[in-house]
Amino acid sequence: MSNQGYIPKDLTFDSKGRQKLIEGITKISKAVKSTLGPRGKTVLIESPDHLGGITITKDGVTVAKSIYLDDPVENLSIQMMKDAANRTASVAGDGTTTAIVLTEALIKAGNIHITPDMNTTEVIRHINKVSEYILSVLKRRAVEVDDKALVEVASISANNDTEIGEIISKAYEKVGKHGIVTVEKSMTSETYAEVTNGIKVDRGYTSNLFINDQRKDECILEDVKVLVCDTEISNILQIETVLKPIIQQNQKLLIIGQCSQNVINTLAANVVRNGLKLCNIIPPNFGYKKNELMQDIAVSVGAKYFSESTGDDLSLITPNDLGHADKIIVGKESSVIIKHDQLTDEIKQRIQELKEQQQNTKHNEEKKFINERIASLSGAIGCIYVGGNSDVEQKEKFDRVDDSVCAVKSALDEGIIAGGGIALWEIADGLGGVAPLDNDKDASKEEKIAYHIMYETIRTPLIQILENAGKDYSKITNEFKKVKNKKKICFGYDAKNEKYGNMFKLGIIDPLKVTKNALINAVSVATTILSTNAIVTHARIKQSD
Repeated sequence: MSNQGYIPKDLTFDSKGRQKLIEGITKISKAVKSTLGPRGKTVLIESPDHLGGITITKDGVTVAKSIYLDDPVENLSIQMMKDAANRTASVAGDGTTTAIVLTEALIKAGNIHITPDMNTTEVIRHINKVSEYILSVLKRRAVEVDDKALVEVASISANNDTEIGEIISKAYEKVGKHGIVTVEKSMTSETYAEVTNGIKVDRGYTSNLFINDQRKDECILEDVKVLVCDTEISNILQIETVLKPIIQQNQKLLIIGQCSQNVINTLAANVVRNGLKLCNIIPPNFGYKKNELMQDIAVSVGAKYFSESTGDDLSLITPNDLGHADKIIVGKESSVIIKHDQLTDEIKQRIQELKEQQQNTKHNEEKKFINERIASLSGAIGCIYVGGNSDVEQKEKFDRVDDSVCAVKSALDEGIIAGGGIALWEIADGLGGVAPLDNDKDASKEEKIAYHIMYETIRTPLIQILENAGKDYSKITNEFKKVKNKKKICFGYDAKNEKYGNMFKLGIIDPLKVTKNALINAVSVATTILSTNAIVTHARIKQSD
């Protein structure tokens, strides 16, 4: 039997393994949580990707991504923490630091309170139940975003930079609550916003090999030709007449159409090996809706729509049948096609036709669909251009603006809650450790411990914010207790301006989506680590002195 490819393993068991995991978590958490809150500290990272090999940031996910440890077990826990942070960032755009703070707190509380005589699986089951209860309370307390709150959410997520907050909120005011705002690097030292015409397609790239922006997992191309068809491209020769001149003239092409796997593989291989600028997304939606949306896209980019339903032969396509976009941003699940030109007469006429069609339609679903089409055709897309006096400054600012734009989108999606850790702190007050279960004879000790673990966990973000501001958290939270007797809610402390008050009136708010996903991902990672009993890692070769 051959040993080729054999990798020896190290095994770590029980409390020793969990302790190693906790040590790794403590290290990453200590680095990341120092950035939390208005008086959080910046972190200096040695990095080969930026000028002088340095990144200066207050962005939690950037700090987390930079950390790797020598010890394999500790490094496993680091990777799990990064996963929690990345998932929070990808869904909500912000809250990575909160996710890491909650994860560490939950694991440490669990490690202290879960004793060998307890059923760990039962405790974890109850932790999940308590977290569901916390999420339901947060959802009930969330309120919709108005224009003033929009500025505040944007400013807080940009590390209390009101200038950036104003720029982002104005961009969203112009594109509307359901509009799209992207972030780019400015060619000057100025940071400003521009609004252009564009269309969003709810389809992403068909192959990961089309990605050219690894940080965002996106394919971003400028000055792009666009082919629009619903006929399947089963052979690359079908589009040879347009592909050949595009390759010869070093142009870029987006194919919005169904391609066979062989065609996708051929296009992707040419992107990787020959540096061609190509991308493919499949048509949006299905049935009659697909046909109408594809017509809208074709009109928007000025392309001829090749459709099976009208008997078009794709082999007759010429370069003149292609449309044009100033820029495309193709993600995993959706794409944005940007046009800087003003709306053409053809687009304006199509919008007018759709408005008349909408008035004559009685079905609500159909009205909603037509409304989406009108918004898509006339939709504006905002872009924040981030400037800086140096590469280091621009990179740090770009991360903050990117986080802020995502946080505003999250706030518009699901509403806002009291910020500064207060929303979770008030729910913790309601949990009161094991108090709700003290008189419940049917409550098991596992259930009581789960309540106590979650009670300690969700108090942590507020405590960390106050500690980062150099404040005595017990003294400040005692003030909360006095006010609680007067039945005031959302009462908290502004760590930046050092004053008490209603967090909404003070402008200290968080998107519900951010806090919610931070808690969901923290519970997921923490409960996995708490239930771990054996860890398998690759054996490292010991270096001799």
